[in-house]
Amino acid sequence: MRLLDYMHADLIEAGCDEAGRGCLAGPVFAAAVVIPHGVDIPGLNDSKQLSESKRKKLRIEIEEKCIWCVASLPPSEIDKINILNASIRSMHLALDGLNAEFQHILIDGNRFKPYKDVPFTTVIKGDGKFKSIAAASVLAKTHRDEYMENLAKEFPHYHWESNKGYPTESHRNAIRQFGSNVHHRKSFTLLPSQLEFWSLNS
Repeated sequence: MRLLDYMHADLIEAGCDEAGRGCLAGPVFAAAVVIPHGVDIPGLNDSKQLSESKRKKLRIEIEEKCIWCVASLPPSEIDKINILNASIRSMHLALDGLNAEFQHILIDGNRFKPYKDVPFTTVIKGDGKFKSIAAASVLAKTHRDEYMENLAKEFPHYHWESNKGYPTESHRNAIRQFGSNVHHRKSFTLLPSQLEFWSLNS
């Protein structure tokens, strides 16, 4: 499916997406991107449909050609206000940081809270439909991955360089062995119950 340039071609639109909602550890990241009219970024797509090397190349091009901002909220804040509110809050922070006027916001997903008085539209699977959301998904994903890879150097036993904080078997086995730390989200189920654990491993 070919991505659309804009929902409203006569407006300046900012696309927003987040990365890391389903992780057990690390911040949630969000990006906001305005793609100026006339700017083309070949190969742009939903970050989940791209290889890591392609995402990194696109990140450079997006950051060079577009107006953008990336923001994040730490696990402690996620635990206070829950992951949905933290995701939306991080999008608001990213929008705060945009060095541009924008007249409409495109949000990936189906949940958002009003940002100032700017009209917005939520779009399910929007990162595969609109270029600005796709660009935001690439930035949020690559910035978060880079953060978790750096964090992994300090805590190598959790294998965050490969699992990026998601609930993989190796990550959960490391939590069983070493316990959780300050970068884990205490409000999440870090380990399945004993009954679930045995059924999953039987």
